[in-house]
Amino acid sequence: MSIPRIIVFALDLYFYAVFLWVILSWIPASSAHAVGRLQTFLDRIVYPAILPIRRVIPPVRIGGGALDLSPIILLVAIRIVRGLF
Repeated sequence: MSIPRIIVFALDLYFYAVFLWVILSWIPASSAHAVGRLQTFLDRIVYPAILPIRRVIPPVRIGGGALDLSPIILLVAIRIVRGLF
């Protein structure tokens, strides 16, 4: 397998990890549950990329809640970088 294919595979894998992280963030689960352990694992691999984006673009206030755009920006950035390979 060539280096560009490995990079594309890694970017695809990370894209789906971020997407799953977003979906699972809507599901409350204890850390003892399998879903909770998966959430903890995904937190560890996704947060390092999300936090710098959140510092630049904080969540947008909408009424009593907030809309976090950082995962969307990260997903778009991953697709842009993937397109370079």
